[in-house]
Amino acid sequence: MQRIIRIGASLLGLAALQAGAADFRAQVQQYRLTHEAAIVADLDALTRLKSVAADPAGILATAHALEEALKTRGFEVSELSTGLKEPPVVFGALKVPNARRTVVFYAHYDGQPVTPSQWSSDPFQPVMRERALTEAARDVDWKKATPPFDPEWRLFGRAVSDDKASIAAFLSAYDALKATHTLPSVNIKVLWEGEEEAGSPHLAQALRDHRKILAADLFLIGDGPVHQTRRPMVYFGARGVMTLEATVYGPLRALHDGHYGNWVPNPAAMAATLIAQMRDDSGRITIPGFHDGVRAITPAEQAALRSLPPVDDALKREFGLGRSEGSEDLPASLMRPALNVRGIRAGQVGEAATNSIPTNAVVSLDFRLVPDQNPAAVRASVERFFTAHGWTLVSEEPDLATRLKYPRLLRVTWDAGYPALREDLDTPAAQAVIAAASKAAGGPVVVLPMAGGSVPLYMFADVFSAPIICLPIVNHDNNQHAANENLRLQNLWDGIDTYAALMAELNW
Repeated sequence: MQRIIRIGASLLGLAALQAGAADFRAQVQQYRLTHEAAIVADLDALTRLKSVAADPAGILATAHALEEALKTRGFEVSELSTGLKEPPVVFGALKVPNARRTVVFYAHYDGQPVTPSQWSSDPFQPVMRERALTEAARDVDWKKATPPFDPEWRLFGRAVSDDKASIAAFLSAYDALKATHTLPSVNIKVLWEGEEEAGSPHLAQALRDHRKILAADLFLIGDGPVHQTRRPMVYFGARGVMTLEATVYGPLRALHDGHYGNWVPNPAAMAATLIAQMRDDSGRITIPGFHDGVRAITPAEQAALRSLPPVDDALKREFGLGRSEGSEDLPASLMRPALNVRGIRAGQVGEAATNSIPTNAVVSLDFRLVPDQNPAAVRASVERFFTAHGWTLVSEEPDLATRLKYPRLLRVTWDAGYPALREDLDTPAAQAVIAAASKAAGGPVVVLPMAGGSVPLYMFADVFSAPIICLPIVNHDNNQHAANENLRLQNLWDGIDTYAALMAELNW
């Protein structure tokens, strides 16, 4: 009888917790419904600030606007020195009475460079449209519309989704907590960076120099898109990346291919052969030693991959693809390293083409790395592969003597790159994040072991021992890094719910 009573009490307690979560979620959503115009206005104003590397004044104005936004909400605010005047790393802290845990919320406020001629409107004059950009998509004057707004509307502008949406969602979520008199369950720290799109060249030093004030039990990274099904998602790592520019040399000047074809080596053909030797038709990298050190996928990660909603068929239709590379589905394929051919330049095509052998071919590659590949070891394996296939590697433009001496010349230029990171799904912090995000979503969120894109998470891992978990909120079709970047309003609304839950309901 006592056991039955205890079980009944436990069930009642669980029901009470679920009811409480539903009530809190309803309160946050009600706050948002009554403040939609103000929330969009704040994001619109933030997007108008030209926070791109080419506009240092715009970067600085954005940082100062964010500092003011935190100050008005009661945060202690400072700029973390990186040795430069700008762009500042904005830091905010909020101490919560009796909170046992501290969480750092990270995002970046800088955006990718823009080529205005490629945009359908000024990238820094946000435009609301009914839906994704098509010939039939009409502009919407949201300032004259009566909320609630259509959740399918999209706001277009540079950095609106990557990452200013995460910043706006965080601020609105905190406002919702204050309006509903909800005390956060954790101490809150905010870290907003202005150099992420340039590779975060000074972030690592800032983290090391300010290790004490940034100390936390969890880092939440607000970057990236949600699942292609539009369901809210958390992910537990990202692939690393490194890039290579390789130049194949042919004749000193372009030569008539009728007079010299079959005799003068064609650099475009040599480049194509080299690429084909590096990866097979299924996309698998065939470079010996490249996969050394790759970490095995754990049973928990395998289970998470199996539970993901299927998206392959829908994406093939969306992208107009008759097949995918290999036999794996998309999530499984992202768990292994990749070699992407970013571009090939040799000679001319179409009306500009001439019947000649080009002087060189330039191949631009990027390698996506997985744990526990080391960028230096990857570079070494690739260069061994080149030399094993008869190439002589140079780092500068070869002179005539070098050209005459070596039959296959390849100039290689690497970037430093950075490694991948993948957190354990089974830690108490990970399970707490999944639980809180699921409460916000009203059902289970998508749990992705590792995203396919690259985020410099290793910088945090090198300095701190706390878990690092990624919290994306924007739509998967947001044109991130491209022209006509956009944010679907429902993603912003969902993001507010998620951030509110992670501030108020994280417990482990």
